Amino acid sequence: MNGPVVVGVDGTPSGLAAVEAAAWEADRRGVGLELAHALMWSAGHIPPGVAPWDPDGGGLRDRVNEALTDAERRARRVAPDVAITREVLVGEPVTVLRSESRAASLTVVGGSSAYGMRGRLHGSVAGRLTAHAGCPVLVVCGRQRRTGPVVLAQDESREAREAAEFAFAEASERGADLVILHTTPAARALSGLREKYPDLTVRTRPVRGRNHRALAEASADAQLVVVGVRRRNGSAAALSGPDGRAILRHAHYPVALVPSGKA
Repeated sequence: MNGPVVVGVDGTPSGLAAVEAAAWEADRRGVGLELAHALMWSAGHIPPGVAPWDPDGGGLRDRVNEALTDAERRARRVAPDVAITREVLVGEPVTVLRSESRAASLTVVGGSSAYGMRGRLHGSVAGRLTAHAGCPVLVVCGRQRRTGPVVLAQDESREAREAAEFAFAEASERGADLVILHTTPAARALSGLREKYPDLTVRTRPVRGRNHRALAEASADAQLVVVGVRRRNGSAAALSGPDGRAILRHAHYPVALVPSGKA
């Protein structure tokens, strides 16, 4: 998909880290960058004669403009040639980002931002964001690295194919090795991908049960971890892979959530 990279802007340090990551991704993919800010208010608290989008008479507008200007400045430092657009959208943040993701190639959020993800990222929140997402979602947790392997948390589900394809492509484009964590000796979803990427170094590592330590060790030096998200009836989603929720709970690296099934 050649759509833009969309990033949620909320003015927090985590959100600004997500903007920098999104700018790098847009530059690498050769697409534009959309800075999306979600605007919420309670209509019952707006005085008569005051614009609903600006209930405090200019203060809100100034704060939003300041957040977007700061975000654009950060993005320009990383990718000065990327085309950047700003969008101020009315609605609940996660809902707004899901809508914008329909035309995007990637949606990026901070791992502890105001977009419903404060503190550790839980599986239920991740499912809420990706249940209707039109593209993979990159959650920028902890440090960002430009070296190290891409790690794929792989399972044997039929829907795992999309996550595997994304991980192989990312590792190839980044010039990185691919490490596959799996719960069974073979992974059907990998059929044909090794042939498609013959120059990619692929290593596999079995993970048995809920071995959080093995997951943490395998991902400690990763520049990206890829986890599949299975949609259920187009209204919910569940993390796949060997204990995908544990990966998110303990993430100190960017995590790509790749949805499958109907949105």
